[in-house]
Amino acid sequence: MWESFVLLLACSFGVCIALDTITITQPIQDSETIVSAGQKFKLGFFSPENSSDRYVGIMYNLPGTAIIWVANRERPLNDSRGTVVILEDGNLAVINGVKDMLWSTNVSSSSANSSAQLLDTGNLVLTDESNGRIKWESFEHPTDCFLQYSKLGASTTGSIKITSWRSPSDPSVGTFSAGLSLSQIPQLFVWNNSSPYWRSGPWSGTAFIGIAGMASANYQVMDVLKDNSGSPYVTYNYVDTPFFYYLLSSSGHIRSMFSSGKGDWTINWSSQLSQCDVYGKCGPYGSCNPKGYPICTCLPGFKPSDQEEWNQGNWTGGCIRKELLQCQRNESASREDNQDGFMNLTHMKVPDFAEPMAITEQECRKNCLDNCSCTAYAFYVGIGCMQWSGILIDSEQLPLDGTNLYIRVPNSEHDTKRGFKVAIASTVSAAAVLLALCVCLCWKCIAKHKGNEQQAKLSRMEEVHKVEDMVTVTMNQAKFEKLPLYTYEALANATDNFHSNKIIGKGGFGPVYKGKLFDGLEIAVKRLSNSSTQGIEEFMNEVMVISKLQHRNLVRLLGCCVEREEKMLVYEYMPNKSLDAYLFDANKPNILDWRRRVIIVEGIGRALLYLHRDSRLKIIHRDLKASNILLDEELKPKLSDFGFARIFGGNQDQANTNRVAGTYGYMAPEYAMEGRFSEKSDVYSFGVLLLEIVSGRRNTTFYSDENELSMPGHAWKSWNENEAAKLIDPAIFDLGAITEMLRYIHVGLLCVQESAKDRPDVSAVLLMLTSEISNLPRPKFPAYTGRIGFSEKSSRQRAYSINDISLSSIEGR
Repeated sequence: MWESFVLLLACSFGVCIALDTITITQPIQDSETIVSAGQKFKLGFFSPENSSDRYVGIMYNLPGTAIIWVANRERPLNDSRGTVVILEDGNLAVINGVKDMLWSTNVSSSSANSSAQLLDTGNLVLTDESNGRIKWESFEHPTDCFLQYSKLGASTTGSIKITSWRSPSDPSVGTFSAGLSLSQIPQLFVWNNSSPYWRSGPWSGTAFIGIAGMASANYQVMDVLKDNSGSPYVTYNYVDTPFFYYLLSSSGHIRSMFSSGKGDWTINWSSQLSQCDVYGKCGPYGSCNPKGYPICTCLPGFKPSDQEEWNQGNWTGGCIRKELLQCQRNESASREDNQDGFMNLTHMKVPDFAEPMAITEQECRKNCLDNCSCTAYAFYVGIGCMQWSGILIDSEQLPLDGTNLYIRVPNSEHDTKRGFKVAIASTVSAAAVLLALCVCLCWKCIAKHKGNEQQAKLSRMEEVHKVEDMVTVTMNQAKFEKLPLYTYEALANATDNFHSNKIIGKGGFGPVYKGKLFDGLEIAVKRLSNSSTQGIEEFMNEVMVISKLQHRNLVRLLGCCVEREEKMLVYEYMPNKSLDAYLFDANKPNILDWRRRVIIVEGIGRALLYLHRDSRLKIIHRDLKASNILLDEELKPKLSDFGFARIFGGNQDQANTNRVAGTYGYMAPEYAMEGRFSEKSDVYSFGVLLLEIVSGRRNTTFYSDENELSMPGHAWKSWNENEAAKLIDPAIFDLGAITEMLRYIHVGLLCVQESAKDRPDVSAVLLMLTSEISNLPRPKFPAYTGRIGFSEKSSRQRAYSINDISLSSIEGR
């Protein structure tokens, strides 16, 4: 309404401002922007991080600006006197203060009667106003980003590629580019200069089959189409948020970037998840497995070309055949038992240079076997038969999806495998006979005691059914979105029958085991122990809460198991375990530098913001601490352990409980002493955690000090004595980042203020940390700076953990 009034007022004075368009009479200066009609994108001047140079770019019209296109990327402005204009020849240009042209659309057949409009797709189009024809568009001249409705591959001006920035502070053309290959089967590639750096695998019609998880996803984002000339191009036209795009980073990684609409850009997917994603990591005839040790192995029938280098971890030389194929020898290979054979590898990213053939799977095998130069074949619905006649390079064992790859091996290699299977079958048969004899011998002894044990067995079964019935009813009530149920046998096999060597952590719930399912997926199994202080209520609470949540900074629940009096939760496995293992262990290498700690803090904050404000449910975690922050392969944080979490109603701001649960030292005072909890009690825990991350010290390390009871007390004293810098972990102390570090301490103190109403909410905390709120209030007195014990202040019965293990309290009577 107000914008319409301004527009009308401007037009009444003869100067009608086009909000999304640049014309020959309406250029834009450095301080001005044009905004697309739907307010989604804007075009204007910007400076990259750590740079004072000025560039013209298209960006999302959000806080935390994401630049998706740059005009003058090779020739920056060194002051703020730049202008974006329509020249007399009709081209769009960027000029500096002395009228030097730094960039132009450079369309030869241009008309002076031109305008440049920013569309809601993010496409900037230069149009001939006399005939309405588009003469130039930014979608056909992308920089480092790939947007919805844009395309990579074919275009009217040639093949379209995106090119990386040289660095995060320099948008000039870097060494990496990405686009669609011109091979017989479309594949996405990233090139380092002209050399392949990453490859997606072939397009099947619905997915790139070398990207794990893409084929099994229940929605399709990317699509490969053909233009009028039959040239292929890749595009995407469906995502569940308008704030989503693909970025080619300066390090050569394709990343899908996601925002909730508040400028909180996060990485949703990356093309580089392990060393195996580097093209040809294991050389010719090598195969890479990111979960293997070593990650490189030779394909069946091959051995390292240089064993010494291979043993040292230099795999680029690849592998060579152990022996000639039968068909390559002079002796006859006509007899069936003298022919070459195939070894089947499952869940494979197939090698590069596949040759498609329009034949059936049976014909594919026979055709390869009849052709001595054929080294492997595969068959995939949507692609059909693929064969390889040259080297096999860039093969990878995927955790899921992929396809069967059949490697050609000589008869002797195939016979060895077949003989091995026969030996196994013979051993199994002998073991079965021996087992049968043992059963017969033991039968009489078992029968003798059977009557006495029958009654006890019935009693135990009643208890089992009682627990399982309770869980089943609760699960039916929860309706938690098709959460998979695992069998006891599957989890026992995955964890070597819950062997103690597989334990990777312990908590109030019980031990947590590392496991590997039959399909190779690594998991973490959280098993309720008989002596656990948590029971069926906390178990079901965690299932119901986390099964309804999806966020990149929350650990993903894969399923659960309720069998044989067992209650187990199955999570995605976090290889770097929990934050406290790196933050507080002096024996661990110091890999958490300041930048990594900033990323961790921001990730935890986004997870809390999602729980409090952005998810379908409003959830209070109630047990936020370092040991409940898990770290993935890239040391990015994921919040876990929702056994004590509480779901709030629509307008509910706080709740009371007689059952206080959580971890001593992280609990807000109003919760620990009065049982009142809200968003602000999670904020208090976040503040303690924030101070721990900056200092590198546990909250509990101050309990033995003479003058302070806790981390907040020590931080408060240091702050008031202008010695807050002494709180910073010496391992990360950096004068260049001291201002930011002190800001984090300041925000931490605001979070741990004694009164809940004085604490900021999580959204304000994130803005404070990123300096979007620049003037921070002075923190007030924090909680727990005195020596009075909780038992003196509250009559409620409770039990706490000592920072490592979460314990629920005894119900108040």
